[in-house]
Amino acid sequence: MKQLLEFEKPVQKLRDELEALRAKATSKPSDKLTSQIADLEVKLDKLQRETHANLNPWQRVQISRHLNRPFMLDYVKHICDEFVELHGDRHIGDDNAMPAGFATIGGQRVAIIGHQKGRDTKENLLRNFGSAHPEGYRKALRVMRMAEKFGLPIVTLIDTPGAFPGIGAEERNIAEAIAFNLREMMTIQTPIIAVVIGEGGSGGALGIGIADRVLMMENAYYSVISPEGCAAILWKDRKYAPEAATALKVSAPDLKQLGIIDAVIPEPLGGAHNDIPAAAEALKNAVLAAITELSKVKGPKLLDDRYQKFRALGQFTEN
Repeated sequence: MKQLLEFEKPVQKLRDELEALRAKATSKPSDKLTSQIADLEVKLDKLQRETHANLNPWQRVQISRHLNRPFMLDYVKHICDEFVELHGDRHIGDDNAMPAGFATIGGQRVAIIGHQKGRDTKENLLRNFGSAHPEGYRKALRVMRMAEKFGLPIVTLIDTPGAFPGIGAEERNIAEAIAFNLREMMTIQTPIIAVVIGEGGSGGALGIGIADRVLMMENAYYSVISPEGCAAILWKDRKYAPEAATALKVSAPDLKQLGIIDAVIPEPLGGAHNDIPAAAEALKNAVLAAITELSKVKGPKLLDDRYQKFRALGQFTEN
């Protein structure tokens, strides 16, 4: 399924012109056409780089939601040598929106947990559009405790518009499940690396986001509320979502500057969906580097550093 974002249309128009010239050159080769193709290739590359070098926060939000963007299990497929998925929270049941299990990344054994979306109606219904139920967060914590028992680092891949707000989730206490994870993740005595790979929405993201290192893909977003939700509250109209995205500072560069995240993982030109293997390789290298760094920090210091990291978030002024 091909999805074209509004700001990408000039790039696509130029790409179509280039393909037409290449097709013409195939049937009727000429030096003139070869020269025109070379000029257009340079022009296309320049336009692509200029377009993606000046993305505003709302445009990054749109890329983070791209239908072809790699999801949690896509990254698992590319970065893990093996993956054994575990099911169930031992209380209610399983949650397909939150796959979790054990894997090997570059020879390093880890526990890996994340949100999983779908690309079509059937898969989205199975994955609940990436919005986990309480049992998803309880399953995540169960796997984290197992990782702690075996001394394995934990990797979480965040990609959710938010935790599921339905009646069933409320009946099974979604707020308590997330709050319990926030507290318990502060006490887990093994390194935790969280990576925002797409959408990082509200408590749904934080429920697996308390980590020693919080990384973020270049075109992901991370926020207490979606831009549309913020616009509906402040401007009474969702059409102001672009303004809300800018005001919320949801993009990776802004969050890195504010100290909310620790590092930005670069994406291929045009976004991770344009070259999934390259995006996965960048994520893998960043995760392994963080694990290597954190493996040098042991016991109480690891927990104290994690606690102080989150206590230090936020800024205020005194009159």
